[in-house]
Amino acid sequence: MIGEVTGIQRIRMLYLQLLYRCNFECLHCFHGERLKHVDAFSAEEAIDLLTLMHDRYGTEAVTLLGGEPFVYKDLTRVVRHAKQELGLQVEICTNGYRIERRLTEIAPYLGLLRVSLEGIGATNDHIRRFGSYQGALSALDLARELGVATGATMTVTARNIDEVVPLARTLQGFGVRQLKLHCMRPVGNAADHPELLVTEPAAYAALREQLKGAELAIEVIVDEDLSEDGAPEVCTPVGGPREIERIEADPRGALTMSCKAVGKDSHAFWYDKLAGHIVHRPSATDELALAVPDVVYTRV
Repeated sequence: MIGEVTGIQRIRMLYLQLLYRCNFECLHCFHGERLKHVDAFSAEEAIDLLTLMHDRYGTEAVTLLGGEPFVYKDLTRVVRHAKQELGLQVEICTNGYRIERRLTEIAPYLGLLRVSLEGIGATNDHIRRFGSYQGALSALDLARELGVATGATMTVTARNIDEVVPLARTLQGFGVRQLKLHCMRPVGNAADHPELLVTEPAAYAALREQLKGAELAIEVIVDEDLSEDGAPEVCTPVGGPREIERIEADPRGALTMSCKAVGKDSHAFWYDKLAGHIVHRPSATDELALAVPDVVYTRV
C-alpha cells in the first residue's frame, strides 16, 4: 500500500514501539498521557509486521522502543525471531533500569543496546527517575561484559546542555560507541515543562563548537534541529523517491514517515493488526514528508 500511494519501494529500518507502558515518567517524554494507555503489539502482531516489512520493503533493521521495551513480556521472543528468522539487525532503546536478567537472555540476538541518559548523576535523575543514572551505567557495563555493542541518546534541554561533553566522556569510559543528541519538542510531558526548553539559539551553536573542540573518541550525532542549518521545513527522501531510511510504528499501529510528526497524530498509513496489512487513511493534516539523515560531527 505504501508503494502504491507514494512510490516508495524500500524502507531500510523499522522503528517499532512495542507498547506505551513505561516504568518511568520522564519530564520530557513526548508520549505524555499515552504512557497510561494499554495499546501494545502482541508478539504475533509484532512478528507479522516485521515479516511484512522485511518481505515487501526489504527492511534490514529494527529498533525496538516503547514506552520501555524491557517491560514488554514477549521481548525475548520478538528479538529472537527478528534476528534468527528474518536476519534483521536488532537495536533496543531503553532507560536501562533493572534490565540485567532480560538483557542477558537476549544478548546473543542483539546488535545494539541504546540507553537514554539526560546528563550526569542528579541532572539525569531529576528528569528521568531517582537511581536511573546508576541503573543505566550498570546496564552499559553488563552489555560490555556480554559483548553487546552500546550507544546512548540524550535530549538536549536547558538543564543539561552544559553536560553533553562531560556525559560523552563518561560514556567513552564504558565503551559506548555513539551518542545521539535530540532536540526537545514541546509535546507530551515536555509541553508541561517549558523551563526545559532551550530558548536561546546561540546555545546550540556553542554546543556545536564544544563538540568540535572536545576531541572525543565517541561518535556524536545531532538531529537536524540541532544542526547548523536547523531542521528543513520539508524533509527529503534518502536515495531518491523510491527509498527511505525509516518508518515508525506506534503501539496502535499508526505509521509515521515524517521527520516533523513526533508526538503528533499525523498518519497517512496504519498497520491493521487484525488483517495483517498496511492500509491508507489520509487526512487533511497528514504529512508524507520523509526523514533525512542526521548530521555527524565526530567519528571513532
